[in-house]
Amino acid sequence: MKSRDFDPLHLDVEAFARNCASLQGTWPLIQLERLSACAAPEESVRPEELVTWQIQGELRPVRGHEAEIWLLLRAQTELSMTCQRCLKPVRLPVNVVQSLRFVQGEDTAAALDAESEEDVLVLSRSLDAQALLEDELLLALPLVPKHDRCPEPLPVAAPVVLDEIRPNPFAALAGWKSEQGH
Repeated sequence: MKSRDFDPLHLDVEAFARNCASLQGTWPLIQLERLSACAAPEESVRPEELVTWQIQGELRPVRGHEAEIWLLLRAQTELSMTCQRCLKPVRLPVNVVQSLRFVQGEDTAAALDAESEEDVLVLSRSLDAQALLEDELLLALPLVPKHDRCPEPLPVAAPVVLDEIRPNPFAALAGWKSEQGH
């Protein structure tokens, strides 16, 4: 098979890897609805904004066993998110480079994923690579989006001035205890 015979929305992962095939392209960011929903509300995603992606399949030989099926994913885009310091939009790059190993069966995938550092998924004859890349881009988003330097100075809270000295809240309890003879 040639790369052009593979559909990234219905990817036969094993055949793709066995052919050491690759696919690449762009998708409008707005098509990735979950990722687009993370954009700052005042900076909605524009139709011309793109996600650039590449998928490479490979078989990795393992001594004494059948070769392992792997996909290498790469994707990048930019997204305006809300800065958590100044609450203004901040445009941030979002990049993914991820290798994924594919195995037969949910139980095998769960066991291998739990005991190894590599990401292991169940082998599929119809993988939606767009959804998989969107998942990886979502995981790559910063937990706390912020400017390196906010465009406007942050407001400074006014100092709190106590007009009177407040009594210790436990003073009343101490007084009550002494009245009780304790």
